[in-house]
Amino acid sequence: MPRTIVRFLEAGTASTARWGVQFGTRIAPLPMQPQTTGELLADHWDALWRIDASQATVPLETVRLLAPVTQNQQFICQGVNYRSHVEESGLRVENFPFNTIFTKAPSCITAADAPVTRPRHVQLLDYEIELGLVMRRGLTAGAKVDGDDLGAWLAGVTIVNDLSARDVQLPQGQFYKGKSYRGFGPVGPGLVLLAPEEWVRWPELHMRLAVNGQPRQDAYCRDMIHAPAATLTELAAMHDVQAGDLIATGTPAGCAVRAPGRLAMFVLRHLVSDAAKWRLFIGKGRANPAYLQPGDRLNLSIRTDDGAIDLGQQTTLITTD
Repeated sequence: MPRTIVRFLEAGTASTARWGVQFGTRIAPLPMQPQTTGELLADHWDALWRIDASQATVPLETVRLLAPVTQNQQFICQGVNYRSHVEESGLRVENFPFNTIFTKAPSCITAADAPVTRPRHVQLLDYEIELGLVMRRGLTAGAKVDGDDLGAWLAGVTIVNDLSARDVQLPQGQFYKGKSYRGFGPVGPGLVLLAPEEWVRWPELHMRLAVNGQPRQDAYCRDMIHAPAATLTELAAMHDVQAGDLIATGTPAGCAVRAPGRLAMFVLRHLVSDAAKWRLFIGKGRANPAYLQPGDRLNLSIRTDDGAIDLGQQTTLITTD
């Protein structure tokens, strides 16, 4: 059955991050304390499965959970990877036969319950719930990953919120910049390891995101356009991917950003300058209450409907500097 790995700080102890296996409301600390997610997974894989519930001595309520992916790892992302999100963006799925891949700065990774500061110059802060895949080992050049062999390459899954400053990302055409402010990558609360036979259930994972209790995103991972095996194979042909690296697999419909109607799109495309178009976009966005404001609280969860695979819950408070 799935096994949840957590990284944490114990109250009243030296500020050194520790690793453990979560069993219900208690944690079994690992005897080894690797510095990175990659080191943990590459060097101690078998040990992670040998720990049992009798060793769970640390109450969950006495620790502060950290992101289970350390900031030295690559943070690779897929864009427009859900049909519903492509359509709500005013685009056509058939015009995107390719896999859109970009990166976020690993320094934006933060804990699942850490407050996130909206920079003062950002007005259009958006959310994106995503299934995060964490590598078990490195992808070798030219590797071919089969859908039935995901467990040989992937360690587990986690919740990712790909927070995005739309008024930076879109007008400036800078995905990396608009998505990489510090704190813009809540990850966790844990890394849920899956046994090889459990990987076939990834399409059943049900993603939900709410803002202040209002449901915004609700979809199953089966709606991905480019599935994990195809994405891993494509990445292997491009560049090195190592144990512990994080791949965020895209978001479904329900984001705050909205495309204008077809008539408005025609007018903007043919009769309005780029500078004026983006001024209108930002002006209209400021009147859209779906964008995140200081004081908003997000709740994110990903699990199968029968609860057999449960990635936990993120609770994020938006603040301002």
